[in-house]
Amino acid sequence: MNLLEIADLHVHYGAIHALKGVSLSVAEGSLVTLIGANGAGKTTLLNTISGAVPGSGGSVLFRGEEILNELPHLITRRGIAHVPEGRKIFSELSVEDNLNVGAYIQKDKQRIRTLIERNYELFPRLAERRRQEGGSLSGGEQQMLAIARGLMSDPTLLLLDEPSLGLAPILVETVFKLISDINAMGVAVLLVEQNANVALQTATFGYVMETGQITIADKASALLNNPAVQNAYLGVG
Repeated sequence: MNLLEIADLHVHYGAIHALKGVSLSVAEGSLVTLIGANGAGKTTLLNTISGAVPGSGGSVLFRGEEILNELPHLITRRGIAHVPEGRKIFSELSVEDNLNVGAYIQKDKQRIRTLIERNYELFPRLAERRRQEGGSLSGGEQQMLAIARGLMSDPTLLLLDEPSLGLAPILVETVFKLISDINAMGVAVLLVEQNANVALQTATFGYVMETGQITIADKASALLNNPAVQNAYLGVG
């Protein structure tokens, strides 16, 4: 059974039909990417999975149970964490306080401490800056903090929306190495990313979305060599 199974999902913003029968799946422990142009519906899809945007039809199954239009905090409790585009950290709170906010579904103080220490091992730069305000961090550090905060709910599925946005190339490499490390820990990842090249090199499977529909689904390695994908998203051809 897939960890996440989406079938014929539709989303409307008033008269705008944003998602038009989207179907995709994420297996346990896999790293799947979703690529496409701005406005294709990628962020809408992640927001619908996490309960921030209501769906108007179709199905979103997590571990075989329907979660479409469930309340966001209940979806988080099931094991889905969403790291939104633009980081959205709490700039006036310290790094550690940001992490504590991310642990809001955790009740065991010792478990929270264990998760914080795990994040500091994964993100040593955050450990060095644990007392600094989030807003004083660099763009790359803020992205690390946003991901670490998402991991504080101890998810089995991590939704990542444009983690490389606005980062220098060397930091993009660092962030994607961290994403691979998180996946190697057993956390499944659904990655939305404009940098199609690095996304497809990192993921095992990929989907291409255009105007609210999935147009291509294939192994990431095959998509890297697909002429249509190369021409539209990889700057080749």
